[in-house]
Order: sequence, then C-alpha cells, then structure tokens
Amino acid sequence: MTPSGAFATAVGSEHFAHDADVGVRGWGATPSQAFEQAAVALTSVVTEAHVAERDRIDVRCEAPDIELLFVEWLNAIIYEMAIRGMLFARFSVRIDGTKLEGTLWGEPVDVERHAPACEPKGATYTALKIAKNVEGVWSAACIIDV
Repeated sequence: MTPSGAFATAVGSEHFAHDADVGVRGWGATPSQAFEQAAVALTSVVTEAHVAERDRIDVRCEAPDIELLFVEWLNAIIYEMAIRGMLFARFSVRIDGTKLEGTLWGEPVDVERHAPACEPKGATYTALKIAKNVEGVWSAACIIDV
C-alpha cells in the first residue's frame, strides 16, 4: 500500500476505510517520522478539531521487531487516550533497536469542542506494514479497531 498521492510530500499521514474499522498510515524520512505521522492519523480518526499541545506524556515500548513496535506504539497512545481522557496533537519518537521512547503532547477531551467521532480500541496486525520505498521514504500502516 502506498499513501494517496504516492508520497506527494516527504512527511504526512492519512487514514483509510477498512470494513468496520479504519486504517492509519504515516510516512517520513525515517521510521520514527512515519510512526509520528501515523499517530497524527490516529488522532484525526477521532476528531477533526484542533487539539492543543498543553500537556506532555512520555511513553516507552518494546517489541521484537519494528512492525510489532509500531503496534505497541499506537496501543500506548490509545491507552493514554483512554486512561487520561486526552487527545494528542504532536508526537515525538526515538527508536533504538527494539525499544521506543515517545512523547505525546495534547489536552483533555472537550466533548463539545472536539466532537469525538469514535473511541479507538486498539491497533491490530491487519494490514500491518513498515516499508521503505525506492525514493527512501518510510511508511508505517495498520488497521485500528474502533
């Protein structure tokens, strides 16, 4: 799978329909950027409203390979969204082998302003793919259970 517009920009994100669920995809110059952009796509599945970068949350993940690390990353964000009642606008990722350190910036959900469309339940292994194309752009994608 390649993003719409065939990587029209070096960094970006999108979500795409998949049966009753939704896919997220991010791309960038590095796997870290692709992971960050996929997280942006995750937020855009929930709301189209502006999300302020008021609060900072740090997360850590570990997995045996890059694809499973991507699922762990998205599930860490979904977990933080659920337990803190927050949405996140900006993401920073540092990958070191099988470990990821991430930072999420966001704010508590304001139902009236954010008008959440759904509540993500978890990232899945369906359509899971981390790849680097011939232009050197990394993409990271999977299906989110909503």
